[in-house]
Amino acid sequence: MTNNKQNATPLKLSNDTLSALPANIKRPKYDRASLTPGIIHIGLGNFHRAHQSWYLHRLMQDGLAQDWAIIGAGMRPYDEAQREKLASQDYLTTLIELDPEAGTSAEVIGSMIDYVPIVEGNRPLIERMAAADIRIVALTITEGGYYIDPASKGFNASHPDIIHDAENPETPVTAFGVIIAALKLRRERGISAFTGLCCDNLQGNGAILRQTVVSLAKLSDPELADWIDKNSSFPNSMVDCIVPATGPNEIAMAREFGVDDAVPVTHESFRQWVIEDDFCAGRPEWDKAGAVFTDAVHDYEAMKIRILNAGHQLLANAGELLGLETIADCMAHPSLAKFLSKAQHEEIAPYVKAVPDMKPGDYIDLIGRRFANPAILDTTRRVAFDGSSRHAGFILPILQDALDAGGSVEGLSLAEALWARMCAGTREDGSEIEANDPFWDNLVATAQLAKSTPQAWLEMSQTYGDLAEHSSFSSAFEKWLTLIWEEGVEAALKKYAS
Repeated sequence: MTNNKQNATPLKLSNDTLSALPANIKRPKYDRASLTPGIIHIGLGNFHRAHQSWYLHRLMQDGLAQDWAIIGAGMRPYDEAQREKLASQDYLTTLIELDPEAGTSAEVIGSMIDYVPIVEGNRPLIERMAAADIRIVALTITEGGYYIDPASKGFNASHPDIIHDAENPETPVTAFGVIIAALKLRRERGISAFTGLCCDNLQGNGAILRQTVVSLAKLSDPELADWIDKNSSFPNSMVDCIVPATGPNEIAMAREFGVDDAVPVTHESFRQWVIEDDFCAGRPEWDKAGAVFTDAVHDYEAMKIRILNAGHQLLANAGELLGLETIADCMAHPSLAKFLSKAQHEEIAPYVKAVPDMKPGDYIDLIGRRFANPAILDTTRRVAFDGSSRHAGFILPILQDALDAGGSVEGLSLAEALWARMCAGTREDGSEIEANDPFWDNLVATAQLAKSTPQAWLEMSQTYGDLAEHSSFSSAFEKWLTLIWEEGVEAALKKYAS
């Protein structure tokens, strides 16, 4: 890698300009015109392009997987802007690696070759997904997008989008409705089913994807649901790479390298992809690019979700309240860093199994180094977004395990109190926290009520279920929230870490 940047006028990224890019930028060695598709990926955000697209690109660089190119897809009108930006540069992406030791480097990846137009009713996407060359449909649509009932963890059939798709299966509005409609066409046309590959941070994400697809299909066509359940595969997977959002700074960084890229992606110098080897229609040899195929995905994902993702929530809510802009800033805050370390070692690690070559304590140290990377401008706001899904998915399962084992829940209770205080909508300096959750208005109202009546927060049964019935949790939560409101975040962090 290198950090030697170019000062020449940036070149607009496209197939035609690849060969003219500065010499220090890696680029596709393969003939992109000869690639054929095998994957449709729904949710073409930064993470997918820095992670799954990169693994496929690495194979292509070695002359492999030439028939597994990616076609992008989106489900909402706002995805059209992303599609247009990528189309204007032939679906190429500049990846900028931010390594605190080796510096920054740039690479153009070309494993994506098309993006389905976004049309109301999603017919073009259904038809493209139904074609025989598509053998994997992958998704990164955020943890909160799978219509899971927070309390029961079962399928939420009462959501308006689900009701729509059940009543209008030919014009679905959800990714799952599209998958079902496409699989129906494949069955009718004698084409075998494809694999559904979830790449979101959910424990048992393949099983959750299966649950959502099959449950939705049963509402309109039980026979089709049974066919999907029998013929499609939904492997569990664990993905890991810290990928900040793209803004003016990232675009400027790409230009410093000599590339005019409308949607570049920055990322840390670490990736991990652990996958269950269950693909009904074949797969690329991702293991040759560093992915791990194993039957023990759950152990890897539990370590990552409980230490990294839960750790992110411990930092970000407090960081928002303290006005700390990035996760690296949070790690540079002594009291906040001590809070994270103590909670991880004492209240999270006891409920995490070791995996080959990595013990929980060593993983905590690795995560600490990754979080502290000052080159990764990962904002506290991005990490704190959609707390109603992320706390339910990342922190509360650990809390339940700790309660069942009779362990300490002080730090986890403090994390929930920090979230409740953040959702009151103002930082400690009085500045407003803009809406950052799909249920923000309800959360703000409940958080403001909880200022005087802390238990009101825990009465959100859709989030906490019966956890509030555990006095060790409810009393600790009330103590911490009261202290935060009376003396501030810093006082609470110091008291916990003392």
